[in-house]
Amino acid sequence: MAIRGGAPRHAYTWITAHAPWSAWAWRNTTFTAAAIPAALPVLLGLTATVTAPGPGRLPPLLVLLLGPLLTRLQRSRFRTLLGLDVPRAEREGGRFSPLAAARWLRSEAAWRQYGYHLLVSPLAAVAGALVVLAWAFGAAATCVYGWIWILPTDTRTPAWSTDCDAVTVGGVLLLLLAPWLAALIARLDSVAAASLLGPNRARELERRVEDLAESRAGVLDAADLERRRIERDLHDGAQQRLVALAMNLGIARATLTDLPAEAKAVIDEAHRGAKEAIEELNNLVRGLHPAVLEDRGLDAALSGIAARAPFPVELTVDIAQRPGATVEAVAYFVVSETLANVAKHARAAHCRVHAERVPAAGGPAHGEELLRITVTDDGVGGADPARGTGLVGLRKRVGSVDGTIMIESPLGGPTVITVELPCGL
Repeated sequence: MAIRGGAPRHAYTWITAHAPWSAWAWRNTTFTAAAIPAALPVLLGLTATVTAPGPGRLPPLLVLLLGPLLTRLQRSRFRTLLGLDVPRAEREGGRFSPLAAARWLRSEAAWRQYGYHLLVSPLAAVAGALVVLAWAFGAAATCVYGWIWILPTDTRTPAWSTDCDAVTVGGVLLLLLAPWLAALIARLDSVAAASLLGPNRARELERRVEDLAESRAGVLDAADLERRRIERDLHDGAQQRLVALAMNLGIARATLTDLPAEAKAVIDEAHRGAKEAIEELNNLVRGLHPAVLEDRGLDAALSGIAARAPFPVELTVDIAQRPGATVEAVAYFVVSETLANVAKHARAAHCRVHAERVPAAGGPAHGEELLRITVTDDGVGGADPARGTGLVGLRKRVGSVDGTIMIESPLGGPTVITVELPCGL
């Protein structure tokens, strides 16, 4: 029974919520009717300009001066009667001054607002008047029988009953149509106000993208500083303690010659483990942020990676001007991880690494350069990011600075990985 009665109850609720006597109908009607007084200054100014015998400049000037006040009035109308908060367009120039006012009048936001006041507002006022007339004629036509009974009987026409029926039906239709007409006008007016009275959506999106780019750059810089701090703490703290431990164990092994063989074996094992831990910590510190990268640049840092590779690496670096620290760190990580992947999976006998600064896609006139890194190996090929060979991490690291990575790795080789990073970060 609850399911059967749900649809009728829902229909009844919808009808009562959109009936001519509902709050929805009166709210939209009040909103559209309020457009009439809000547009009166513009309508009067336009009328005075058209009907003036000579070239009248005062009415347009008054409309121009009343523009900010009219904008506030319209925003208040939307906020109070419709519950719609139209954002305020930011005004450049700071405090009020003649120069700031002239700059504002030349701005795109000002002309959009005047476009609303000169075009949309008069049309909304006319539409609001039509809504009011629809309510008035609908109410008068619905009560036509009352008006007829007031008149003397000898003034009634022979077909007065049929005519009154038609007028009554027309009045009821007008009363049913008026709320929907008001809702349609309110919707169109709201769309126009959001586009013209508020900020430019395209400009706001551009500004938001710029803010997000600045925020991301700040996050990347903070992460790079944190990596440097961790590298410094490990180098100056844990690494020095391990070195001291290895030295003490070495001294103990050299001086304590009368210990049993089992004790010497334990000392030897501990000494060897300490040296291995120092080597692993060196690799970890070097991977976080190598000191040579900060002191001597990308050329020296990549030379160190190439020297430690288990296969010959031909390195070419053509960078006249150093890119940003964040880009250098990403480039170092890319080359280090790529050579590690080549050593693990490619079974390559030789590898080439080439790094250079190249103009962006727009050419030298575009004003931005890219750091292009190309790593080529003669291995077996078939590198696939979906197989978890470390290429997914490369994509994420390169994408963190809006870089691009292109992988060409047919079966049988060779594999060519090309990375382009913006030097401006």
